[in-house]
Amino acid sequence: MGAEVLDIMTHIQQLQDRVCERIDAHREEIIAIGEDIRVHPELGFKEFRTAEIVAQHFARLGIPHQTGIAITGVKGTLAGRAPRLTVAYLGELDSVLVREHPDADPITGAAHACGHNAQIANLIALAYGLVESGVMAELNGNIALMAVPAEEYVEIAYRLSLKEAGQIEFLGGKPEMIRLGAFDNIHMTLSTHQTARENGKQLFTVGGSCNGCLVKRIRYVGKAAHAGGSPDRGINALKAATLALQAIDANRETFRDDDHIRVHPIITKGGELVNVIPDEVLIETYVRGATVEAIAAADVKVDRCLKAGALALGATVEIRTLPGYLPKLYHEGLAQVYQRNVVASLGQEAWWESSFGAGSTDMGDVSHLMPTIEASANGSSGTGHGADYAIRDPEMAYITPAKMAARTLVDLLANDATEARRILEGFQPAMTKEAYLSFLRGMDRSVRWQEQEA
Repeated sequence: MGAEVLDIMTHIQQLQDRVCERIDAHREEIIAIGEDIRVHPELGFKEFRTAEIVAQHFARLGIPHQTGIAITGVKGTLAGRAPRLTVAYLGELDSVLVREHPDADPITGAAHACGHNAQIANLIALAYGLVESGVMAELNGNIALMAVPAEEYVEIAYRLSLKEAGQIEFLGGKPEMIRLGAFDNIHMTLSTHQTARENGKQLFTVGGSCNGCLVKRIRYVGKAAHAGGSPDRGINALKAATLALQAIDANRETFRDDDHIRVHPIITKGGELVNVIPDEVLIETYVRGATVEAIAAADVKVDRCLKAGALALGATVEIRTLPGYLPKLYHEGLAQVYQRNVVASLGQEAWWESSFGAGSTDMGDVSHLMPTIEASANGSSGTGHGADYAIRDPEMAYITPAKMAARTLVDLLANDATEARRILEGFQPAMTKEAYLSFLRGMDRSVRWQEQEA
């Protein structure tokens, strides 16, 4: 290795160390921020308190920023010495609905049972480190720090009311911010998510590909009648729905293993009174899959099953299909830069290789437009979205992920942004923004079906 290369590597490490030193200087404050957000969970597009925390720290640091993007989103931009390109680091503002969680909001049922509070702590830690270290003056590119709303796809009825009121078009935070142009000047994106592993020595990975999804809201309409005295005069919407769910189960063996299809409906309304034939039943479900094509094929089968239930009982079914999230694409080049920095800082034993994820995230939408990684940090315990989920290690949740992100960002943009330019050379997005928006809009459809209309 030549002396010039060694000098460059030494300079990059010095820049990285400067950022990490300033993160450490705010360690107790950052942990307190993460813990404060943990006990004040907010659901998607309602994260006003959490967004204000981000905005206040950006203002304290003198970071130019926008607020109110997609209702609660915040975007700050740190200027490098050359505006060659911009790398974004994202933190998610929202929580999830887990009413039985010990930290759940007693009114809303919201709980940080997925670790997004740690993401916001990481984002703020990174802001302090980058600004107070002064390294931006030595980086050939900008860094956008983005607090994004509504990653968890919950409270669909509420979000549809926002859509009908013209406040949003898409029901997920990143798709909405993409539509509004918040990602227009971004060239690549990083984030870090919390996870739980029994092996305490395995601290980080870069998440691989994962499922995308679409969302369905289903309404069966029957005819009410006395359940004991005159059931022959009714049309049982609950039985129609039950048959549809059984038909979906019967189709499971037709889903290819490699497509990772998941269909998991819930009945949100099953009737009003036990002595009345149910005339309205409501169902919600996701249809998940590893590719857009696999999701589309499963979508056809699910709709067929839903219509079959209506046909069997003579009921009517109304199916509202909504765009969910696209499958997440894995970018090997960006992942390698992140892994290199983790291993250099923490040792090879701190790294584990991740596998395919059957869940869904709107980071998948971003990954169709630009190189994207969503790292995982082993700082929590319990089951994600479960009542036993908890931050196990505050250092690994709130501090260390910010340091690994800082080292990766500096590595990408130092030395004339050589690493970032290498990643972008020859990169072809899976979709343009225009094609992406058109695709999502094409997924939004409503169908009303009954036998005589077939």
